[in-house]
Amino acid sequence: MIHLTVVLPVRNEAKHIAEVLDRLLAQNYNHDKLEIIVADGMSEDATPQIVQEYVQKYPHIVRYFENPKRLSSGARNIGAKNAQGEAILIVDGHCIIDNDDMLRNVSDAFERTGADCLGRPQPLEMTHATPLQWAIATARRSWLGHHPDSFIYSDQAQFVPASSCAIAYRKSVFEKVGYFDESFDAAEDVELNTRIDAAGLKHYFDPAIAVRYVPRNSLQGLAKQMERYGRGRVRLWRKHPHTASWKSFAPGVFVLGCLLGFLYCIIFALMKIFIPGLLIVPGTCCTPSAVGNVLTFPMVVFCLAFMFYFAVVLAESMRLAITQKRLNILPRLPSVFSAVHFGYGGGILKEFFFPKR
Repeated sequence: MIHLTVVLPVRNEAKHIAEVLDRLLAQNYNHDKLEIIVADGMSEDATPQIVQEYVQKYPHIVRYFENPKRLSSGARNIGAKNAQGEAILIVDGHCIIDNDDMLRNVSDAFERTGADCLGRPQPLEMTHATPLQWAIATARRSWLGHHPDSFIYSDQAQFVPASSCAIAYRKSVFEKVGYFDESFDAAEDVELNTRIDAAGLKHYFDPAIAVRYVPRNSLQGLAKQMERYGRGRVRLWRKHPHTASWKSFAPGVFVLGCLLGFLYCIIFALMKIFIPGLLIVPGTCCTPSAVGNVLTFPMVVFCLAFMFYFAVVLAESMRLAITQKRLNILPRLPSVFSAVHFGYGGGILKEFFFPKR
């Protein structure tokens, strides 16, 4: 059993932090080999007070640090730099840990495989889920709702690239590749994991160390989450150009095409109103009609492309609803897919044209 440090980057997690700490402390793990570091991003709720109660009760296990930058990347670095353990495991402050052997499995995986870092799947907790949350969870597991090269919904233990899912690291990893890049406010883990892959370090994906997450409870929250991911993907590309792929940037191209298409349709409609000669007259060769037909072609292409997208989304929504035997999520799935695609694609465009400083 290795000496393990669990790092919790948190901000305003008063509703969940006590349960997460309780579950970590109840693990089948030797407390002499366990350290828990909570890095708090200047919470405005009762999170600091709650954590301090655990610090007083478990002074040799729980440690509290403030994270003035408020970013997850900064919190992760605070934990990694102050860790006393041989390995560091990142755990969110609002996850659900329903496996009492999760920490032991982390230790066993490190010792058994000799890996430099470990990854885990991210199953979603659905015990008390609403139909919308069921729809979000179902869509996110679909090929249409998540990056197809990611392993976070896999259930097979194997050595895979770290870039998609590494979440636990030997302390020596940070000595070799550095810490989390604090210019990232999303995808900071993917950026670090990309450097891990470039360094040739070994990464083992193990479903036995999974923790569960609660799906977003609104389309707005889902879209905002996806926007952050889209921004992070562009930052990753700027720092590591080799990470660019059509799969990563397809949502951005899609959203850009939609914006340009709608703009073109508006301009064309105004031209038809103010320049009547551009109205289409099939079978004629007069100049105004010919010009009108030329101008109409891009609009037709755009409409057909949008209809194709809607047909694909509808077909996948029907397949998922039937496969899951949950027909009540069918009306919600198209809007969930749209929130994923437009949120992620919009984040790509915002970061590309208006990067955050």
